[in-house]
Amino acid sequence: MTDTASRGPTGGPSAVPEPEAVKAIPVRNYGRWVAAVLAVGLFAVVVTAFGRSDQITWEAVPSLLTRDTILLGAGYTLLISVTAMVLGIVLGVVAAVMRLSPNPVTSSIAAFYVWFFRGTPVLVQLLLWYNLSLAFPTLTIPGIYSADMNAVMTPFVAALLGLGINEGAYMAEIVRAGILSIDPGQVDAANALGMDGRLTMRRIVLPQAMRVIIPPTGNEYINMLKTSSLASVVQFPELLKAHDNIAAGSLAVFEGLMAISIWYLVLTTVFSIGQHFLERRFARGTDRRRTLIERLLANIAPKRVGAQTR
Repeated sequence: MTDTASRGPTGGPSAVPEPEAVKAIPVRNYGRWVAAVLAVGLFAVVVTAFGRSDQITWEAVPSLLTRDTILLGAGYTLLISVTAMVLGIVLGVVAAVMRLSPNPVTSSIAAFYVWFFRGTPVLVQLLLWYNLSLAFPTLTIPGIYSADMNAVMTPFVAALLGLGINEGAYMAEIVRAGILSIDPGQVDAANALGMDGRLTMRRIVLPQAMRVIIPPTGNEYINMLKTSSLASVVQFPELLKAHDNIAAGSLAVFEGLMAISIWYLVLTTVFSIGQHFLERRFARGTDRRRTLIERLLANIAPKRVGAQTR
């Protein structure tokens, strides 16, 4: 017996109705709005309290920003942070390769280096380098060079060694993580093509590991810009030391702190932008290459779930 209910008016099979488009309605989270209002209110209270203080001369801050001592301190901060970071990257790459070496002596030396310099405060390391003459009064290279350690260990050298060697211990772990993120099969393929270990590391492993290494390295450099303020304890004339020199003569302590804080914000912002574009370059071919604006727009206005009405 033929089922006539399953046929259309012309005798053919009835058409399957199209499903309705799914309309996604986001869940309203009132707690976020309450937290945002509280945060804005707290910020307004803090700004008002600082603005009404009669102990702070805000008009002095712009003039301090362009004071010769502060400008020179900003230049020295940039100099020590760049040179210490370069030293840290070089030491980090060497230590990471040594730690991954099958030679137990080499890997143990690298592991001890990372353990010691990550386990002691950088401020203590700066003071140890600055007072190295107490243990080694002279620096002697037999038949080549000899000099008083106090003349060799200048504030710049002490700050460079203290910050750079400490940074190298952290960079060693970052580089090691990047190297371990590469598929071992690629190393085997390189060896099958006749590449030795150094060529494989330089041409195969490190270029791919850069995608993992670059983001934390950028963060480390931005941290280095701020950590360089510790170099003031070894009398290096960076921003914080420049502020101390000004405050000792004019007693503009808070105003000077605000001025150098603005300079630190400017320097970190500039290098954060540079880090963003460097990450984009090494993230080519992935979704992570999208700009920050594109990611923000994607979060604010996500695509609707389901097909639209045809």
